[in-house]
Amino acid sequence: MSFWELFSIILYLLYLAIAIYASIIIIYRKLDPIKSLSWIVVMLMLPYVGLFLYLFFGQNYRKRKIFNRKGVRDERVRRIFANNQLKHLRTNPSYLPGNLKPYKKLIMLNLRSSRSTLGTNSDIEIYFHGKDALDAMFSSISGAKQHIHFQSYIIDDDIVGNKLKNLLIEKAKEGVEVRVIFDDVGCWGLSSEYKSDLTKNGIELLNFSPVRILTPTSKFNYRNHRKILVVDGTIGFIGGVNIADRYYNGGNFTEWRDTHIKIIGESVASMQSSFLLDRYFIINRQFNKRKKYYPMPVSEEFFSLEPGNKNIHCQIITSGPDSDWASIMQCYFAAISKAKKNIYIITPYFTPNESILNAIKIAALGGVEVSIMLSEKSDTSIAHWCTMSYATELLEAGVKVFLYSKGFNHSKVISIDGQFCIVGSANLDNRSLDYNFEITGIIYNAGVAQSIEDQFIKDSEKCKPLASSKWAKRSRSNQIKESFARLLSPLI
Repeated sequence: MSFWELFSIILYLLYLAIAIYASIIIIYRKLDPIKSLSWIVVMLMLPYVGLFLYLFFGQNYRKRKIFNRKGVRDERVRRIFANNQLKHLRTNPSYLPGNLKPYKKLIMLNLRSSRSTLGTNSDIEIYFHGKDALDAMFSSISGAKQHIHFQSYIIDDDIVGNKLKNLLIEKAKEGVEVRVIFDDVGCWGLSSEYKSDLTKNGIELLNFSPVRILTPTSKFNYRNHRKILVVDGTIGFIGGVNIADRYYNGGNFTEWRDTHIKIIGESVASMQSSFLLDRYFIINRQFNKRKKYYPMPVSEEFFSLEPGNKNIHCQIITSGPDSDWASIMQCYFAAISKAKKNIYIITPYFTPNESILNAIKIAALGGVEVSIMLSEKSDTSIAHWCTMSYATELLEAGVKVFLYSKGFNHSKVISIDGQFCIVGSANLDNRSLDYNFEITGIIYNAGVAQSIEDQFIKDSEKCKPLASSKWAKRSRSNQIKESFARLLSPLI
C-alpha cells in the first residue's frame, strides 16, 4: 500500500468519524426531524463538502446567542412598551376596540415573541409594483427634513441604484442625516466607487456581517434580508422591493411583481428601532439623543380610538438569530391556523418547515379555501425545483396552486378571511423563517386585507392553475430534480 493510499484511507476515516460526531450533535440538539435527516443525508452523500456546508449553514445561532441585543437601549424600550400593553390586555377586557377583539391572542403572541407593540396609524398605502414603490420611496426621501434611515438586502450599481445614491447625496448636502445599511452578500457586486461616493459626502454606510474569504465565519449564513426606509421618524416603508433595475422594469422577466407598504403613524417607531438595533450590531454604538428619531412613540391609550380608515392598527414583527423566538414563523403559523373562510398566500420561494406546511394542509383539509401563488419561473433554479417539490402534497390536501406565468412574482403576502393581512420581507422558506434577519407587518384592517385579496385575483388571471391530473404526468426528470432539490431544502 502506497503512502497516498494510506493517507486517503486515514483522511476518509477521519472524515467519517467527524461526520458521525456531527450527526450525533444534530440529533442531540433536537432539531426539526426532517431538517436533521436532510443534513445527515447531505453529509453522507457529499463527503467533506457536506460537513463544510453543515458547519457554515446548519448552526442555530438563535439559541447560541451569537447575535445579542439584550441591554441595548432601543431593545429595553421595546420590551417596556410591549410589557405595558400585555399588562393592559390581561387586566382590562375592554382595552381592545371591538374590531381587534378576535385577534387578542395573536396580538399577545407577537407582543411576547417579538416585543411587537400594536400601533395606530393614520395611513397605510400598498404598492403592488416595484416601480410604484420605488417612486414613492424616492419622493419621501426627497421630502426628508431631519434624517433618512435606509436598509436593503440588494443595492445594485445601475440606473435605480444611482438614482437612490444621487438623492441621498443631495439630501446629505442639505444637512439631512443619512444612514444606509446594506447586506454584504446581497450587495456582493456593489462597486467600491459607489460606496465611496456615499461616504465621502457624509453618509454613514454600514456593511452588515461582511464576508471575508480568508477568514470565513459561520455567521455569513445569517443574512440581513430586511428592506426598511424611515424618513424623519414619521414615514416608514417595508416589503419585498430591493434597489435594482429589475424591481423597476422587470429585468430579464416580462414583469416583476412585488408588494411594498408605506406606513404613517406609530408603527414607524418599530421600524426605526429595528434599523437602529441593526446599526448597533455593526458599530456597537447607540445614540445619546434619541427623541428626534422617535417623534411618534406608541401611546398606551391608543386602544381607546375607534376603528376607522384613518385608525389602522398594525404590529411590526422582526425575527432573526438575535431573537429569542422564530417570531415571524410563529406569527405565520398562528395567522394560518386562525383562518375560517379563506387564505391567500403569495411567495416566490416555498420551502416551509413542517409546522407551516401542516398548518396550511390542515386548514385546507378542514374546509378553508387555501390559495397559494408561486412563480412558474424563478430567479434561482434550485429554489424553483425545491418549491415545486411541495406541490403534490398541497394539491392532495385541496390547496389551490397558481403559477404566475407573466413574469416573476416576488411578493411575500398572506391575507386571512379578508380581515387582516401580512406584508413584509420574509418568504415562506427555511432561510427567511430560521436564518435571516427579516421584518414584516401584520395589519388588522379589512380594507387593506381586501386590497391584497383583490390583487391576488387580478394576478390569478396571469397564472396557470396547477391541476392534479396534469401535475401527476410531469416528466420523470423533473421529479428527480425536485427530489434532489428537496434534500437541500435546509440550505434554501
